[in-house]
Amino acid sequence: MTILRNVLPALTAWAVLSAPAHAASDAQLDALFEALGAPELLEIMADEGLDEARDMGGEMFGGRAPGFLPIAEAIYDTVRMERTFRAGFDEELAEADIEPLLDFFQSERGRRIVGLEISGRIALADPDVEAAAEAAFATLEAEDPDRLALLTAFVEVNDLVEYNVMGALNASLAFYRGLDEGGGFDIVEEQVLSDVWASEPEIRADTELWVFSYLGMAYRPLEDADLEAYTAMSQSPEGRDLNRALFRAYDDMFIELSHALGRAASVYMTGEDL
Repeated sequence: MTILRNVLPALTAWAVLSAPAHAASDAQLDALFEALGAPELLEIMADEGLDEARDMGGEMFGGRAPGFLPIAEAIYDTVRMERTFRAGFDEELAEADIEPLLDFFQSERGRRIVGLEISGRIALADPDVEAAAEAAFATLEAEDPDRLALLTAFVEVNDLVEYNVMGALNASLAFYRGLDEGGGFDIVEEQVLSDVWASEPEIRADTELWVFSYLGMAYRPLEDADLEAYTAMSQSPEGRDLNRALFRAYDDMFIELSHALGRAASVYMTGEDL
């Protein structure tokens, strides 16, 4: 399952008073975190974030941008990212039965799927590869409608477009709020909310293209049966628990990173003006 986002847990009184029958142990949570390839994905996301921060710094600060990069590197620290990710991830799954998830992701099929997700994410960082993936997706309906139907089912079961759009909007809002708190910009909350929401259609279109292009490329080596099994697992109660936990964890992490980056950019601009 792929990047991002966000549902807060609702704890009931009885859950506080008695341990659930299938409460996940710390060792199980550690094992699932590793089996999902999360450490590798966080490294990739840190690199992606630094690339975006470098571009943003160039646009905002011009020739002064190199001084901003060390600040961004401190923000995109994988130890810090993992700590934030694990807080939400562990909390969401603390009372879940994750044994079926471990059985799936530690199996030969699961390990292969995770490996393809990671290698696909790395490959997509190359603009030429991304363009080729988008071109392949554009022809998929005509060339292999059955495969497109399987990918669509997987995306819909996991709410990948909706969660990623929500995550992008939340991160954008957090960035603007960071800019405001840093004191380098005069931010009007109502205008920010309006601007962020106005960007939703474009973000949705970009997200849908990215998700399908990425999955189409990453899962190309998978047999249909493997993709069907992955979708079936995602539809199970345990799969839904995992999906909720992943997007909660990613949402928390990206909100924190975006807020910190916005605040740092604002403070940096103020310092350069002095």
